[in-house]
Amino acid sequence: MLSLGATTASLAQRSRTTSNASQTSNAKQAPTLLSSLPPSDVVALINVNRVLDEALPKLLAENPARLAEVTAELTKFKTQTGLDPRSFDQIALGLSYTFPREGITKFSNVALARGTFNAGAMVAAGRLAANGKYVEQKYQGKTIYIFTFDRQVRLFGLWNIKVRDLAVSALDGNTLALGNLEAVRGVIDANRNRKHANAELIALAGRDPNAILGFGGNVSTKLLDNLSLSNNSVARELTAVRQVYGTLGMTSTDLELMMAARTVDTYSAKNLSDSVEGLKMVGMFAINRLSGVKGALARSALDNLKVTTTGNELQIRTAVAQSQVSPLIRGY
Repeated sequence: MLSLGATTASLAQRSRTTSNASQTSNAKQAPTLLSSLPPSDVVALINVNRVLDEALPKLLAENPARLAEVTAELTKFKTQTGLDPRSFDQIALGLSYTFPREGITKFSNVALARGTFNAGAMVAAGRLAANGKYVEQKYQGKTIYIFTFDRQVRLFGLWNIKVRDLAVSALDGNTLALGNLEAVRGVIDANRNRKHANAELIALAGRDPNAILGFGGNVSTKLLDNLSLSNNSVARELTAVRQVYGTLGMTSTDLELMMAARTVDTYSAKNLSDSVEGLKMVGMFAINRLSGVKGALARSALDNLKVTTTGNELQIRTAVAQSQVSPLIRGY
């Protein structure tokens, strides 16, 4: 009886362990917003809640008038486009590049917005904001709305962007796809076929789940060939880079930036590290020409710059005080 009881307990424990391991594995493999992007060369994830609810209030705490201006611009953006940034939790960006001819690089991007909003109601608001300047298309069982704004808007109350033709489609109850028509169709195709692309880039972009921004990208030799680089020695080192990734984080006092480059081998990573250290020394002299808050911020970023290599990977980290960034946002 004791033997039977021990065996039963052992089997039960093994069953629980296997079940827990399976649940953990499934949790790790659970699709994220980035998983809904079509095949891309660069992916990025923005934590909109932290940007609007934490970063901006902290950076503008000493300038309530500027904070009120940003809040007003957010309301204006909602009025102009029908999209309410404050209802977004996350925004995923996918960027792809093509090379139509020698020396020419073209970029196509698409955005996915997920939040507490009702996607159908959000699209309806966009139709009203467009004042009739839109057309509808049916594609793979989804409705795509192409809005014509042809005017400049201030995204998140900070950055001026020119919006002309914007395609929007509701993927599900709380997810919108936004971009040009071809890009939005690509999102619909990717989700209809349930082929989650960009697995490696998603892993790079999501290395720090607490980051305000995380990104990961592939670097092709064709892309490097089309870039105009003035420093030949640096250009030679960059030809060995195959992937880049990074994060922007925020502590109670600082903004932290990390960028990394994966090269073809450890030798290339070491050479690239030496080049970056050399540029850091040259930058010291150049920064001395800057004055005021820009000069102080640049000097702080360079003083805190740390360059390390691990295997075939180069990492660059720096941090600056939020108090040094605030004056630049106030004057934006």
